[in-house]
Amino acid sequence: MKELFNLEKYTDLIVGYTPKVIGAILTIIIGFWLAGLITKGVINAMKKRGVDESVRPFLGSLVSVAIKVMVLIAAAGMFGIETTSFIAVFGALAFAIGMALQGSLGHFASGVLILTFKPFKVGDLVEIGGGKTGVVESIQVFNTVLATLDNKRVIMPNGIITNNPITNISGQGTVGVELTFGIGYSDDIDKARSIILDVGKRCPHILEEPAQGVVVAELADSSVNLATRPFCNSENYWDTYFYMQENVKKEFDKAGVSIPFPQMDIHSDN
Repeated sequence: MKELFNLEKYTDLIVGYTPKVIGAILTIIIGFWLAGLITKGVINAMKKRGVDESVRPFLGSLVSVAIKVMVLIAAAGMFGIETTSFIAVFGALAFAIGMALQGSLGHFASGVLILTFKPFKVGDLVEIGGGKTGVVESIQVFNTVLATLDNKRVIMPNGIITNNPITNISGQGTVGVELTFGIGYSDDIDKARSIILDVGKRCPHILEEPAQGVVVAELADSSVNLATRPFCNSENYWDTYFYMQENVKKEFDKAGVSIPFPQMDIHSDN
């Protein structure tokens, strides 16, 4: 009789919990399937609205995780688990983890700000904090990856980026290349100006509009400094910079225009 009683008890448990188990499994399967569909729909909607490519996977993953967490809580409720207690425990755990990882969460928040306000995007040439200059390879949740001109890979925490000045060199599509050439006080300014403009016309990257100009920027201690700012497409910034530096020097040498070393005139009274 005892065995029969236990068998009946287990049978009742099985009969009672089987629908709940099946319902929970179906809820998880259907919920995760819907999470995939909704996430895909959100990503496609962002794509149609022209949301930046680097933002889509990040926001899509947040939507997916949020839906899956709600599905799991709903499935737990089918087993009779008090979801309010479960949520309270989950919240306390999240708070404890947040306190332990507050620095990382700060970088996470900064990553959200970068992806939301988009001071730069993948492929832009940027200067951050007056120090690191490079092309943005990727914008991640906690870090941003830069490729420097000497082919180094710099991984910068997002918190450092948002707490420092950001110069987006290529953000406007075209960029002016700041150049300064010093000539001697005895050299002809108009001749040097003509050489710089001729070199600019031969440079394959410099745009016709806005037109390049050359002005006297400074009467320095040892030289007359001529400044010019030719414009080019952002991706040709460094090619233009190096072309102008090399070829202006060569043409100055041919024309006998000097680039003086720092010097000082000393006058002696007898």
